[in-house]
Amino acid sequence: MNEHAYSGAERAAIYRAIGERRDMRHFIGGEVAPELLGRLLSAAHQAPSVGLMQPWRFIRISQRALRERIQALVEQERLRTAEALGERSDAFMQLKVEGIGDCAEVLVAALMDNREPHIFGRRTLPEMDLASLACAIQNLWLAARAEGLGMGWVSLFDPQALGELLGMPAGAKAVAVLCLGPVAAFYPAPMLVMENWAEERPLHDMLFENHWGERP
Repeated sequence: MNEHAYSGAERAAIYRAIGERRDMRHFIGGEVAPELLGRLLSAAHQAPSVGLMQPWRFIRISQRALRERIQALVEQERLRTAEALGERSDAFMQLKVEGIGDCAEVLVAALMDNREPHIFGRRTLPEMDLASLACAIQNLWLAARAEGLGMGWVSLFDPQALGELLGMPAGAKAVAVLCLGPVAAFYPAPMLVMENWAEERPLHDMLFENHWGERP
């Protein structure tokens, strides 16, 4: 065993959290204790970031009226998405795409403003700030699963409209509406698989060696 490796039980817990993490849409209300929410956000804040720029910003939505306005923006985009899907629109409209009205906590994850001066690791890949935010969200997601809480990532919204609603400065960008809280149960498989919307593909389909398209 590598001397730096965790114990077998600790490793199993980490892989379990990864394997059982689900994009949740069904919540049962309740609440998230302040100290627990603090632990989860601290886990998010420990994510790696390009050039240590820490581009993530989280906005906790505590006003019910504001939560409802965010939900209305999501509904507008849901209808536009259904229209864009054409023949799959009816099936799409049957899917539950968010739990904003039912979850205990709503957080908006956003990219900071004034990102242009940060060029360390971003000169040729400016989108690495978005990758860094995604790492923070994943940290939050895995920590939530370990704590027995569900989390869902909602991306059906117009970033500019949501930014204006939340008073975000120019250059900042809303990336995710995160629904967080207790659930009755975790989905045994991704919800879109269970709803026959999509099928998961095996790792083998995504793994090449040396050159694109060459299989190991």
